[in-house]
Amino acid sequence: MNPPLRLGIAGLGTVGTGVVRIVRQKAALLAARAGRPITISAVSARTRDKDRGVSLSDYAWEDDPVALAKRDDVDVFVELMGGSDGPAKAATEAAIAAGKDVVTANKAMLAHHGQALASAAETAGRVIRFEAAVAGGIPVVKTLTEGLAGNEITRVMGVMNGTCNYILTRMQATGQGYNALFEEADKLGYLEADPNLDVGGIDAGHKLALLSSIAFGCQVDFDAVALEGIQEITLGDIRHAADMGYRIKLLGVAQMTGRGLEQRMSPCLVPAKSPLGQLEGGTNMVVLEGDQVEQIVMRGPGAGMGPTASAVMGDVMDIARGFRLSTFGQPATDLVKCETAVSVTPAPYYMRMSLLDKPGALAKVATILGEAGISIDRMRQYRHDASTAPVLIVTHKTTRDALDTALSGINRLDVLSGAPVALRIETV
Repeated sequence: MNPPLRLGIAGLGTVGTGVVRIVRQKAALLAARAGRPITISAVSARTRDKDRGVSLSDYAWEDDPVALAKRDDVDVFVELMGGSDGPAKAATEAAIAAGKDVVTANKAMLAHHGQALASAAETAGRVIRFEAAVAGGIPVVKTLTEGLAGNEITRVMGVMNGTCNYILTRMQATGQGYNALFEEADKLGYLEADPNLDVGGIDAGHKLALLSSIAFGCQVDFDAVALEGIQEITLGDIRHAADMGYRIKLLGVAQMTGRGLEQRMSPCLVPAKSPLGQLEGGTNMVVLEGDQVEQIVMRGPGAGMGPTASAVMGDVMDIARGFRLSTFGQPATDLVKCETAVSVTPAPYYMRMSLLDKPGALAKVATILGEAGISIDRMRQYRHDASTAPVLIVTHKTTRDALDTALSGINRLDVLSGAPVALRIETV
């Protein structure tokens, strides 16, 4: 049998521990499938004495992940620490410089530094694999780079943050508001240390930027992703959407347009009977559309020890088998800097606002919409209290630019109680 592939694992949290368990428990299976043993030489983490439920006594310990990355008995550096900069980036750069291949689950690091890291790795003849960085156990990176390599990708779309999907679906199922479900998600350990990474759409935006690079041959450009979180979604919005046959999802969409690459992560209305509309709980779903396959829907767990460790090991196994591929599916030197297009694709929008109970208030809003070139498909006024009247408007297809112009004008009116909320109705 061929010599073993030796791993150095930096980060022994949920995912790192899961990788260690797979290597220990599935040794014979991995060796049979890879044609060589998969072993662990050394590990690194912030706390050495923590009980992680798996024995680490067979492995060398390095307090410094950079030292781990440089070890002579490590062939593949497995980076599972997280963070866009700091130790994760320094250790990854050190591994590449030392002639190691890299497997990482670090979406933030690649979203911010992917182009530079990919260029360095490819110049050194090394590979960076990152299946675990996007959608947990769903093999979407492999699907885009390999299975759909003969397709011109037209659109990438999906629910890529399980925490947000959990909150939104629980709002519908339980009748509880956003704040209550946010607290529930926090108690269950679903939220990042900085919750805004989840509910603000940042975590999912990192993932979308990585998939966009593969799908459209562009340099990773997270700064070009238009981000909007779920914090303003109310129980009323959930119910209004359901009345119209829709569900609200934090939806990522990337597509190439005549004006450039459009990338957005925002709450949208999707048909309730569509695969995305039926997605419940913390599950992820990615929809890929290509000119040859039309549409592929991939659904699965987006986080957790087993699914994410499984994705890491898939990358390790490819390296063990000798399969080598450019980081983003084609050489980093060939990736172009794409022009940014901000929501140029027209779509209908759901608008919710609360108007002061004054004569002519609704007419003023309708006038502003008309002046922006936006026509109203349907409108509903709900039962109001003594001073305000909730109003729901669904527009015909319009551009985001036109909508933003209208919203700016509406916000200047003296008939508004609070800022209006506008959500795109997405075709899926």
